[in-house]
Amino acid sequence: MLKFSVNAKSSGTRARAGVLETASGSIKTPVFMPVGTLATVKALSPEELIDCGAEIILANTYHLYLRPGVGVIDLFSGLHRFMNWKRPILTDSGGFQVFSLAKMSKITEQGYAFRSHIDGSSHLLTPEDTVKIQQSLGSDIMMCLDQCIEYPADRKTAQDALELTTRWAGRCRDEYQRSGKSGQALFGIVQGGMYEDLRERSAGELAQLDLDGYAVGGLSVGEPKKMMYEVADFTLPLLPPEKPRYVMGVGTPADLVTLVGLGADMFDCVMPTRNARNGQLFTSFGTININNARFKTDTSPVDPECGCPACANYSRSYLHHLYRCRELLAYRLNTIHNISFYTGLMRAMREAVIKDRFKDFQADFYERQAVGEDFVIAKPHRMP
Repeated sequence: MLKFSVNAKSSGTRARAGVLETASGSIKTPVFMPVGTLATVKALSPEELIDCGAEIILANTYHLYLRPGVGVIDLFSGLHRFMNWKRPILTDSGGFQVFSLAKMSKITEQGYAFRSHIDGSSHLLTPEDTVKIQQSLGSDIMMCLDQCIEYPADRKTAQDALELTTRWAGRCRDEYQRSGKSGQALFGIVQGGMYEDLRERSAGELAQLDLDGYAVGGLSVGEPKKMMYEVADFTLPLLPPEKPRYVMGVGTPADLVTLVGLGADMFDCVMPTRNARNGQLFTSFGTININNARFKTDTSPVDPECGCPACANYSRSYLHHLYRCRELLAYRLNTIHNISFYTGLMRAMREAVIKDRFKDFQADFYERQAVGEDFVIAKPHRMP
């Protein structure tokens, strides 16, 4: 079950505000999904996530398949009960993790053969397996298995990967239809490297499968920032306008503001949580490192414009002290702030789209964040 409706569009950009209805509740877009790799967003409880404004989280098929295993999660009839999260969940296919984490992996037409990064045990992950595993996880949105490639990649490598990704997406769709189970959505992933004609081909082939939504994969893999925006700018308009558009693994607050302007609806990234644990906090005026000595006697909140529990109740001085002492509370409060900032940013962008002042919002954001020129795309290169 998935329904997507667009409620408002921005003049002069491709930004749009919508509602994504899933079996576990509605999501207002544009939306950022905190990453809960192991059925937990690091340092936070599900209750704290709700207080931070999270509407949907992402969990990882590869990791959960290996540990605790599908058999354990089946005891709870899925992730929602297992982790006590009552809102929507998106699960990725596990392909990227096999590509990046497995001790040894081999890709064939059948799927990914790999050895676990945990204990070295041998496994085979096929497109059909990814659907079956994600059905057991009970996520609201499942991702098709795709082939991940490095940057830079030559044209033949990118073309072979997109062709395999298309075939695998068809097998994922067929397995889902064959299962006779309903209530979950299935998204495809556009590949093609940094080649525009290959991206166009991938998007067209996946659109013919009539999936529930479409993701732009293969970005933020080491390419220059400008190139990432150019590929996204080219690819997003190729996706069916009536379906949600998801840019995977991105990114900084400025990335989100830019990509929403290019037509993206959904995002995920470990940045707000990982950076929080490294002392970097995102604010309305840019980033700060709470470990810096200048915060030792700073009695002000992290961000005076933020109303999260960390900013409402604690000073920069206290957070600096906690972080310097490596107290566990430092990671919790830092993460609460960063997740709250990201979800608040998405709400602000949605409101700007509804009021048709998104271009002004972008300009003000870039100025306040003092971002470089790579971020400033006044209007998409290709409209609409």
